[in-house]
Amino acid sequence: MAVHFLLLLTGLTGIHSITTVSKVSVKAGSSISIPCLYGVQYTNHVKYLCKGYYWHSCSYIIKTNQQSSGRFLISDDKTRSIFTVTIHNLTDKDTDYWCAVEIIGGADVKAYFYLSVTRDTSHLYADHQEITTFNGDNITINCYYINTGEMKWCRLGSSCVTRSSGSIDGTKVTISEGGPSVFTVTMSGLRTESSSWYWCAKGDLQMPVHVTVGERPLVPTTNKYYNTTTFITPLATRSHLTTSSPEPVSAFDHLKHFLIPLSLLIFIVMVLLLIWLMLKRHKQTRADSSATTTALDLGGQASIATPSLCNSLPQTEEEATYCNVRHMGKTSDKRSDEKSELDGTYSSVVIVGQQTPKRVEARDEDVTYSMLAQHQQNL
Repeated sequence: MAVHFLLLLTGLTGIHSITTVSKVSVKAGSSISIPCLYGVQYTNHVKYLCKGYYWHSCSYIIKTNQQSSGRFLISDDKTRSIFTVTIHNLTDKDTDYWCAVEIIGGADVKAYFYLSVTRDTSHLYADHQEITTFNGDNITINCYYINTGEMKWCRLGSSCVTRSSGSIDGTKVTISEGGPSVFTVTMSGLRTESSSWYWCAKGDLQMPVHVTVGERPLVPTTNKYYNTTTFITPLATRSHLTTSSPEPVSAFDHLKHFLIPLSLLIFIVMVLLLIWLMLKRHKQTRADSSATTTALDLGGQASIATPSLCNSLPQTEEEATYCNVRHMGKTSDKRSDEKSELDGTYSSVVIVGQQTPKRVEARDEDVTYSMLAQHQQNL
């Protein structure tokens, strides 16, 4: 009687010694991995997968002490006390299974899970079932569904987050609606201890997701100035390991690294100065051209000399310049609205070149007369 009681007690306690998902929606022809968490007291025991709706009549499919083959695979992570079974090329007959641990001399402990095999899209699935990341990183998982019910994000053998935000074992979790028939789970500040199996939950369906968090790999960087190599982690955790002692840098090396940027700076300044001088010269040329351009009168005739020009010409005995400036004003009020060719100032300049020392009697055609006539406005 006492023996039967102990066996019954062992069986009852064993029921809760394995934790797994209860119902998973899968598509025919695809693959699925199911995690099974067991107690540490079963670390060295044989684990196996059993197929069938009833426990007493289920058949062995694969064990950890035999080589995996065919459509079924099994692996045991004794560090985290989780064994995983993977089923490939699912059919509509792959529905009822048991995760189990073999107990020598006693009843095996087990946990039942059901696979809902569909011909079309799964009723609940994640964009990734396997995610690998590094310490300190964040991850985002999209869970797509077509069924109804409460949204959850759970860790195998631990707690669940059912609200918009919460935490699981010190890791921040945020759940948000990512669009029609999809919710997004974000885990922030992951640590190595965050590595585990998780699952999306919507109503009575779950979809397991395995998250592996590792140490960020060290990246070697070389400092050419000090001839050293340093290993660092690009983000989050950083470790510095110097593999060789620094060597002194000569004064010539310091001067060389100083002169290169200085020479580049001087070259840039010289180019900018040259451009500035060219622009300034161009503006000056345009200004001089405008100052010496003759003004056009209303009738289209030009004044080709001004009093200031006449005054600036050389005045020597051998070389003379004669200017004729004539201004024609309005003759009467009656003609004030007419545009006469006489309304303007006319100027002519004649330059007489240098004469030979021999004096020659001037002729009438060699003389230029200058006349200034001013017509006053008639009242």
